Amino acid sequence: MGLLESIHAPKDLRVLNLEELIKLAQEIRQEMIDVVSKNGGHLAPNLGVVELTLALHRTFDSPCDKIIWDVGHQTYVHKLLTGRLDRFKTIRQYHGLSGFPKRAESDCDCFETGHSSTSISAAVGFAKARDVLGERHSVIAVIGDGAMTGGMAFEALNHAGHSETNLIVVLNDNEMSISPNVGAMSSYLSRLRSDPRYDKRKEDIEYLLKRIPVIGTQVAKAVAKAKDSLKYLLVPGLIFEELGFTYLGPIDGHDQALVEQLLTQAKNKKGPVLVHVVTCKGKGYKPAEENPDIFHGVSPFDPETGKIIKKSAPPTYTAVFGETLCSLAKIDPKIVAISAAMPGGTGLKDFVSQFPDRFYDVGIAEQHAVTFAAGLAFGGLKPVVAIYSTFYQRAYDQVLHDVCLQQANVVLAIDRAGVVGDDGPTHHGVFDISIFRIIPNLIFMAPKDENELRHMLYTALQHRGPVALRYPRSVGQGVSMDEPLKEIPIGKAEVMREGRDVILIGIGPIVNTCLLAAQELRHRGVEAAVINLRFISPLDRELLSHYARQTKKIITVEDHILKGGMGSAILELLEEEGIEGVTLERIGYDAFVDQGSISQLHSVHGLSVKGIVKAAERLRLFHTSQTPMPLSGTTGK
Repeated sequence: MGLLESIHAPKDLRVLNLEELIKLAQEIRQEMIDVVSKNGGHLAPNLGVVELTLALHRTFDSPCDKIIWDVGHQTYVHKLLTGRLDRFKTIRQYHGLSGFPKRAESDCDCFETGHSSTSISAAVGFAKARDVLGERHSVIAVIGDGAMTGGMAFEALNHAGHSETNLIVVLNDNEMSISPNVGAMSSYLSRLRSDPRYDKRKEDIEYLLKRIPVIGTQVAKAVAKAKDSLKYLLVPGLIFEELGFTYLGPIDGHDQALVEQLLTQAKNKKGPVLVHVVTCKGKGYKPAEENPDIFHGVSPFDPETGKIIKKSAPPTYTAVFGETLCSLAKIDPKIVAISAAMPGGTGLKDFVSQFPDRFYDVGIAEQHAVTFAAGLAFGGLKPVVAIYSTFYQRAYDQVLHDVCLQQANVVLAIDRAGVVGDDGPTHHGVFDISIFRIIPNLIFMAPKDENELRHMLYTALQHRGPVALRYPRSVGQGVSMDEPLKEIPIGKAEVMREGRDVILIGIGPIVNTCLLAAQELRHRGVEAAVINLRFISPLDRELLSHYARQTKKIITVEDHILKGGMGSAILELLEEEGIEGVTLERIGYDAFVDQGSISQLHSVHGLSVKGIVKAAERLRLFHTSQTPMPLSGTTGK
């Protein structure tokens, strides 16, 4: 039995010597490589925090002491050390361990995360609650340098420093978030980590400042200014000290003994402390060290070679978006692109290489990205902001106030719309329709396939005013994309199939499932019309009203939450148009959606041929006793 199998709780780590800890670190890395190579997942971030996580759990007493992980994609090591080794092979699988902290899994997961830059705010809350209740435990926030580009992190640092409460922030500095970090903070941390003279310089300056005498009020003021000037001039790390933190580091985050020593020092200090550790993303696995962006969130791969296991498939919607944007940018020099630290994930890598002067990576700062885009638009450019659906939630006010209220010519590319699979509820993009469709002036559309995505992006860039374009994470339908780009009439739906008995209304690629369901219903004697809604806002009121009056029965299908979604919009239209006697079944999600493959989640929640047929049965369009003829090619579950 290896050392890892003997670790059932953090307390088991405290009996190990340094040699045993080094061996345990190797076993942990191998376990993660073995499991992630099969399941996919966040490998490089976890390989980089092995020694840090061991040190945290040896120095602090979890769950009594509260360890809060920013983003949370680097908690695989934490899970292995807190009694979850036996379930680790299920990570990111349906009904398995979450790839992020999960309070229901363990008392050691004190706060659930999945989005960036939240840990320090939560930690300040935990620390203040501790103080009010008269308790004495430690509170530790572990945050990466990428997450430090998020404004929320600085809001929390400002509050924590002002409050002077006991709190430890561990800055895990690996020079990356998902893509290489950008911005002034990244450059600042780079200077800190690359200066070997830092500790000696800090000691010398502190000694010098203590030697300056203080005589009289005016002299004291002058000396105080001189001290500050010397500190700003000569001592790096002062941004944190000026915010009220004691700054410790930077140190090698893979030196087990040194990390434990610094954490112990931080534990014994009063007030807020920031511990700066420098780590290597992907540490211990050469392919991940050489390609940390690829192995940040990786699909299954060959652990021997590090090669990703690729299956023959059509291009993803993200890839089609990126390719189309590049084609359009070659023609129109006013087109620019914006990413919030995810040029690769949003399909913009080729745009970066082809148009480096027209691409802006603003870091993990979605709010800034959207308002920045509004400024670019009013300056005469055509900005396209590419952000995941789940992260657009952070920029709601900016979309509403800075873009839509002012009718800025901004294209909001909403990537990863709908369920995204194994990352689970923190990453599913199932709220964007409810959030954005209510905003005046915003054109909101979604394509049924990758070819329609091309035409919609072209349409969005021709339109004057704000446009949102949502598309999923998955591969496309494999349709031809050879036809020239054309504008799609704003607010016009598409009738994919005629039918007199019921209307199946879909938005996005789920329309293709509606078509398969219509074939299945035909074998049960039901003729279903299928409508590709295309536009969530504005709705095609004329077409929808016509079919609603004709059939009196509607089934809406959306890869989205039901409350406030596309089905709700149809209900509102029926009421506004005074169309009575219509029975409507809505298929979508009615709660936070768990992790699992996209096909699993669609099946469980009724977004499948079988689910649509069941909805038709609830509308009494046929009886269960009717035996359908077998239909070749249907795959509903």
